Amino acid sequence: MELEQGQAVLPEWERLRLLRAESEYDAIKKNPRIAYAIWCAAGIFGGHRFYLGDTARSIAMLFTLGGLGVWSLIDVFFIARRVRTVNHARRAAVMARYGILDAAMVGVAETSN
Repeated sequence: MELEQGQAVLPEWERLRLLRAESEYDAIKKNPRIAYAIWCAAGIFGGHRFYLGDTARSIAMLFTLGGLGVWSLIDVFFIARRVRTVNHARRAAVMARYGILDAAMVGVAETSN
C-alpha cells in the first residue's frame, strides 16, 4: 500500500475515534431536501425552522402564519444556507467533543492569524 506524498498514517485508535465522530455527525446532520419538503408542506407554520432547531423563529412564524406568508416566501431563498450553517455548527461541536481539530476550521484559523 503506497501513500501519496503529504498523507499521514493515523494510528488505529485515532482512526476509530475519527470514524466514531463522523458517524455521530452523520446521524445528526440536517438534509436540505427534507427542509425544503417541510417548507412546502408546513412553511407557513414554520415547520422547516423547527426542523433546523430555530425554535424562537418557528414559534413567531407559527403565531403570525409565517408573517402572513411573507417570511415563508423569503425563507425559500435562505433554507439551503441555513442548513449549511446548522450542519457546520453541529460538525464542529461533534469534532470538539471528540477532541478532533476539523480541517476546515484549521484553514480558517490559519487565515485569521
